[in-house]
Amino acid sequence: MRTPRPPRRAFASTDGPRVAAMASVLPRGTSVGLPALAATAVLLLMSATAVQSSQGDKEPVYQDCVKQCVRANCTGARLRGFQSAQPQYMAMTGWTCRDDCRYQCMWTTVGLYQAEGYRVPQFHGKWPFARFLCFEEPASALASLLNGLACLLMLLRYRSTVPRQSPMYHTINAFSLVSLNAWFWSTVFHTRDTYLTEKMDYFCATAVILYSIYLCCVRTLGLRRPGVSSMVGVLLILTFTSHVSYLTFVSFDYGYNMAANATIGMVNLLWWLCWCWQNRRTMPYWWKCGLVVLLLHGLALLELLDFPPLLWVFDAHAVWHLSTIPVHFLFYSFLIDDSLYLLNTEKMGVKVE
Repeated sequence: MRTPRPPRRAFASTDGPRVAAMASVLPRGTSVGLPALAATAVLLLMSATAVQSSQGDKEPVYQDCVKQCVRANCTGARLRGFQSAQPQYMAMTGWTCRDDCRYQCMWTTVGLYQAEGYRVPQFHGKWPFARFLCFEEPASALASLLNGLACLLMLLRYRSTVPRQSPMYHTINAFSLVSLNAWFWSTVFHTRDTYLTEKMDYFCATAVILYSIYLCCVRTLGLRRPGVSSMVGVLLILTFTSHVSYLTFVSFDYGYNMAANATIGMVNLLWWLCWCWQNRRTMPYWWKCGLVVLLLHGLALLELLDFPPLLWVFDAHAVWHLSTIPVHFLFYSFLIDDSLYLLNTEKMGVKVE
């Protein structure tokens, strides 16, 4: 999922390409594509696009271009012509005539920035991406989908390998469903960035982080002290409710959301590592868990490499999501080994650590 980033500082028009050269450029028309997944489309019908102010969309040339394009293409007979020619999947995913004008004018502005030797700007809080079909960020959307498929594949393998009697069976299944939900919304968000999909992506990502702490608590403490895991579970639910309520009704603060998730993630990291170190002599598979948490937190640093997309497709966020796909296989390998270990020790009447 994407780590939320605060919008970039607005760029003064006197620092960018000359306005006189820009003002004469207009978009040539609207773009078309091929069918996409209808399952995600229905979820986007009633959502409105989230707008964040950035360097590119603050430029007068971009704003004037959008105004002239909307005036020329998005009213009266021309709007009806646009709607009749627009592919159904574009309409279902919420692409409007105004959105298409923004997309075309974004590339007009990018071209002028590059022609005059300026760094590529961001638009509405994100880098410019080449749209593929109805996918705004095709690489990140594909990577999110592949993460979800990897999670689903390993969940099915876990269910076919581990008997339901294993103490962690139901907790791990619930964690997997929470993760699948998060990857689903990550795919939807990178397909179409709207107010609804952005919130669902961020909130579901937080839910995974919090549930991973619950999973850790149940495994390290709850099997011997169920009351402790129940209390931690209640606390985590209250934390999630407070977090979502603040971001929804008070302020959608990207910095706060990032700091909160990073803090929770660090607690999870240290907790798992301490448990792995404690059990390194008795559980030969402990290294899988330790490597997974280190990889997940190490790979997240890729988000710091904030650069314009390569080929207008691959940015740091897409590379991060692609790099986490193999981690699912290692993590579920650990879960399978550990669940079978717990089942065997329970049968032998050995104290669970």
